[in-house]
Amino acid sequence: MIKMKMELSALVRLCAVVGCLLSAAVAWAEAPAVGARPKYVFLFIGDGMSTPQRMTANEFSLKSGRGNLAMNALPFQATTRTCSANSLVTDSAAAATAIACGAKTLNGAVGIDAKGAPLESVAAVAQRHGKAVGIVTTVTINHATPAGFYGHRKGRGEGYGLGLDLLASGFDYFAGGGLSQHDDREAPGYRGDVYALAKDAGYTLVRGDRAAFDALKPGGGKVWYIACEAAMPYAIDADAWAGVPTLAELTAKGIELLSPDPDGFFMMVEGGRIDWAGHANDAATNLRDLLALDDAVKVALAFQAAHPETLVVVTGDHETGGMTMGFAATGYAFYMDRLVNQKCSADALVAHIRATRPVDFAALKPFLSANFGLDFTTADVTRNPMAVTAEELKELESAFAHDLRLARAGKKENEAYDAKKIAHLPTAVKALFSHKCGIGWTSGAHTALPVLTTAQGRGAERFVGFIDNTDLAKTLKDLVQ
Repeated sequence: MIKMKMELSALVRLCAVVGCLLSAAVAWAEAPAVGARPKYVFLFIGDGMSTPQRMTANEFSLKSGRGNLAMNALPFQATTRTCSANSLVTDSAAAATAIACGAKTLNGAVGIDAKGAPLESVAAVAQRHGKAVGIVTTVTINHATPAGFYGHRKGRGEGYGLGLDLLASGFDYFAGGGLSQHDDREAPGYRGDVYALAKDAGYTLVRGDRAAFDALKPGGGKVWYIACEAAMPYAIDADAWAGVPTLAELTAKGIELLSPDPDGFFMMVEGGRIDWAGHANDAATNLRDLLALDDAVKVALAFQAAHPETLVVVTGDHETGGMTMGFAATGYAFYMDRLVNQKCSADALVAHIRATRPVDFAALKPFLSANFGLDFTTADVTRNPMAVTAEELKELESAFAHDLRLARAGKKENEAYDAKKIAHLPTAVKALFSHKCGIGWTSGAHTALPVLTTAQGRGAERFVGFIDNTDLAKTLKDLVQ
């Protein structure tokens, strides 16, 4: 009996070994050959998106019934360092240059190295090897991140020059926000309105016409679609989206137009306003734009399901705002469900104030209740955690009084997305809302926090470990050849 048990045990172990060998053989047979390159490559960049944003958005997505983020479920993951050539804290231009071109540069520089020499981006390499190329963003198309894939300028603010670089690239599909400074007659090397030059260069230029966008079909040549003359709206501001395609729809159109190319395509898709909401410390606005980027990732993954020779990579260029999943006043509690109370961005709050010109804070209470869930009917947070306490109300009223004095004095707000604001009330409302949700912020600028890179598909196994953002470009350049 003992001998029989030993023989049975040995047989079980042998079967287990054989099973493992068979599984490994099947996996080896189904896996792409070593060195196999993807035909289609998607690179998604969440501007200002690091691990805190991705994890907070994931919790928010779960609470909203959407499930886990698709970008967080990609099987290969790498922690990615983001510093520039002259600072631990990078700006978007230097970060985009690193991700696109594979070299460090100075903050503010686009598509050149630290000594000013032009660099070749992964998009240009893909084009050189026959692939179609698409660049998609929710901000202006010559903003730092998209410009890093086609531009070569010492300063990211050279909008007109970057517009000329865009045309010189000859890429097949541009979509998103408009081109800032497109007709800057004072710019060095002025040659005319870039939009007019685009038509001369053979681009089908569509400016805000949704029907014309929907009607675009492959085979018609190069396309430049301008969804909005400036940046696209925040995803949270639903009323501003009439006739404006989502980032997911811009991505789907890119697939439709580019995929017929026999050599495949490279497409960079940026969620640019995640960063802007991070600068503003606007929690729910930040997360809604991140979810919009995730919807675009889902479009790519659906394409990948039908085309296994596809690579999908998702990363961030840096972290913005110093977001933390926790706030001292809430202890260990983190209230994701409260984020659904916010129905509009802080920008929409500012627009409402400008439109209605309230003369006392009481006139704003209905708007703040409807769009941020703040309860002014009680000061008892045990009855309603969104209740505004007496101390909080005093802070809001003081901020409003300050802003009213500025308005009466004719002082105008600095409109730059990353500038320090002179108005106090929007900041006070955002801070109060974030704190009640358990979200903390340490900065109104970028931080040196590393970002998370995730990948799936052919070549995805190369995006693992602790890497530098320049490694993304180096690996992608090898894969698109």
